Amino acid sequence: MKTDTGGPNAAPHSIAPADLAGADMPAPPLPEPEKSLIGKGIGLLLIALLFFTLMDVAAKKLGQSYAPAMVIWARFAVNLALVSLIFRGSFLKHARSRQPGLQLLRGAFQMATVALFFLAIRSIGLAEAAALTDLNPVLITLGAALFLGEKIGPRRVAGIFVSFLGALIILRPGAGVMDPAALFALAAAFTYAGGALMTRVVRHDSTATSVIWSAGVGTALSSLALPFFWQEVAPVDLPLFIAVGALGAAGQAALIVAFRHAPAGVLAPYGYLGLVLSSLWGWIFFAQLPDLYTVAGAAVIVLAGIWVWNAERRAALNAAAR
Repeated sequence: MKTDTGGPNAAPHSIAPADLAGADMPAPPLPEPEKSLIGKGIGLLLIALLFFTLMDVAAKKLGQSYAPAMVIWARFAVNLALVSLIFRGSFLKHARSRQPGLQLLRGAFQMATVALFFLAIRSIGLAEAAALTDLNPVLITLGAALFLGEKIGPRRVAGIFVSFLGALIILRPGAGVMDPAALFALAAAFTYAGGALMTRVVRHDSTATSVIWSAGVGTALSSLALPFFWQEVAPVDLPLFIAVGALGAAGQAALIVAFRHAPAGVLAPYGYLGLVLSSLWGWIFFAQLPDLYTVAGAAVIVLAGIWVWNAERRAALNAAAR
């Protein structure tokens, strides 16, 4: 999780400390905020998850009638329009980055995450896709060890191993029942982790700068594909296209404010409630309930993620005590 909201503009719904712009993982302990502020932060996180999962509902509905490229473009273009409106007097000033190349790479990771997730939910249930992308917290931990030189202890290694077992339970490779689209969701977890790690590398840029680059890069890249997949939009579907971008932008805003009120270490476990919301919306809007394998695999992934989160928290406390 990062103060700039997030990895891929939050397609996957678990929240990891590394997603916060300007924050290292594990994040150093912060002064204890007042309980009312912590409660407000948790409430805002839940609102963000509500917006993000409803965005997925709109994207899945549109994906049944329109090319994914159109839905992906709407996700970023509406977001960019809203960001431009918010920063209308200082857009160019905030758009200046100290590390434009890295911001470009970060934006590409985030665009890939949204694209892969939207491709996945065209064919598989929201709960299944969300469960597979919930691998991202342990992948961030693994990536930080492999690429950023952070130490990784046996507890974290165990958590990573167990989380992959959870993914295998959901995918059931070799059982003849695996939907290839599930691999898109699994790939989205990896690209999300890549975006989160890049967020840490560009932490010297401001929150506004990272938000503008996320929306701008996503819009530019998706616009390249748009002419090849464009089709006429029915007037009745136009609100859904707007909703995809607006709900994502609103979720980002709620997430930013949530982390101003409560530490990442407090909020991280609540991110898994996005899986519950995805399951609920899948049932209400698409009559899709996760099967027992998805439930079991998701439970394993969530428990492993919480295990890794607890290990990160203990490491941060031990480092502060020295």
